[in-house]
Amino acid sequence: MGLVLTWDRGTILLDGYLPQELKRLSFLKYDGRVGKYRALAVYYTRVIATAKSMGLSVEDRVWNLHCSEVKAASEIKLRPYQHEALKSWLKTKRGVVVMPTGAGKTHVAIAAIAELREPALVVVPTVELVEQWRGRLWQFFPGRVGVWYGEEKRESCITVITYDSAYAAVETLGNRYKLLVFDEVHHLPSPSYRQIAELSPAPHRLGLTATPERADGLHVDLDWLVGPVVYRISASDIRGVWTADYDIEVVKVSLKEDEKRLYRELEGKYLSYLRKKGLKFKSPSDFQKLIYLSGRDRGAREALEAWHRMRQLLFETEAKVDAVGEILARHRGSKILIFTEYTSLARAVSERYLIPLVTHDIPPQEREQVMAMFRRGELKAVVTGKVLDEGVDVPDVDVVVILGGTSSTRQFIQRMGRALRLKPHKAKIYEVITASTREVDTARRRKRGVS
Repeated sequence: MGLVLTWDRGTILLDGYLPQELKRLSFLKYDGRVGKYRALAVYYTRVIATAKSMGLSVEDRVWNLHCSEVKAASEIKLRPYQHEALKSWLKTKRGVVVMPTGAGKTHVAIAAIAELREPALVVVPTVELVEQWRGRLWQFFPGRVGVWYGEEKRESCITVITYDSAYAAVETLGNRYKLLVFDEVHHLPSPSYRQIAELSPAPHRLGLTATPERADGLHVDLDWLVGPVVYRISASDIRGVWTADYDIEVVKVSLKEDEKRLYRELEGKYLSYLRKKGLKFKSPSDFQKLIYLSGRDRGAREALEAWHRMRQLLFETEAKVDAVGEILARHRGSKILIFTEYTSLARAVSERYLIPLVTHDIPPQEREQVMAMFRRGELKAVVTGKVLDEGVDVPDVDVVVILGGTSSTRQFIQRMGRALRLKPHKAKIYEVITASTREVDTARRRKRGVS
């Protein structure tokens, strides 16, 4: 008797003849409840490859595919760099494609689905993106696209699902799709979402993102959850040809005298504690050390509070609100999107310049009304917080204003990408930062990486 593989709620059960060499594999665990060895579904291909290398016959009962074949109704034309991305991914049919916002990552994924002709599960972070993907996929696979979220749970040969829904349903859906597509794949390595990849046997996996790196360092796990980065292109590589040309301008504003005094006082308290404890933060993930210490050390709590107050002071200084007025005056008639870190600053800009506000605490129906007017050109400017960073259909704009407050390159690239759809004129990106503070160094490093 050879080896028999069956599917069991996110795991692969091994039955039949198992030589000792196979049993010793670290990812195989004996389950005394059923008297069989078991592995997480992500190890499906390794189990088969190892068994065959030992000369074992394998009876594969894992799959219960939704469709036998998925064929595109029309030809999918790719730009040269999109074709190179697809070609690189097809070498192993696993891996991450890194492209800036607006460069057509979705189109590469659609071409990959058409090339493989296999049922695919497309995982996206928001309901808005479910609808966007459904519309794009339907153009090439009419009648073969389903969605799975909330009350609407309808499978098809290609099913679009949110990360939250996939996390809940992967034990049911996992063996029905041989291709997994992860949009905004940087979300995947989180402690909960990673189970979507771990509990699926899909041999073919494609991740899409503008920047795979995560502050907590968990992006290193993408190599085995999805595959390594197989293609990377930056906004500067395609600017002015396939996306709009652009200028990035850093606008420096100054704290008021009382704000400066408070900032220096808070900075002194913060740095004094770091020196006392010998703490050095070489990466954002190192900051977790201070958070951990704050749970049992009063000095650490005070240092952390000082750090938060410093950030709030930098992000909410009235000088940034003033700077917005100068930018608005410089670009009268242009379509402008203003990003802030805190809702309080977005509200201050909205009230000062009578600009509609789009934040998490605005009812969804009202948010969509504002965005619909913005798309139609009835509104020339909108101010927002993080709610429009990703997963929302935002119209192309001429000017993006980022009111400091972010050390995340990913967030900066996503916000900048809102202005990069191809147009006859240059897009303008402003980053408004506070002079003589940590924001200056952060902005300088980031500008070198994206310009």
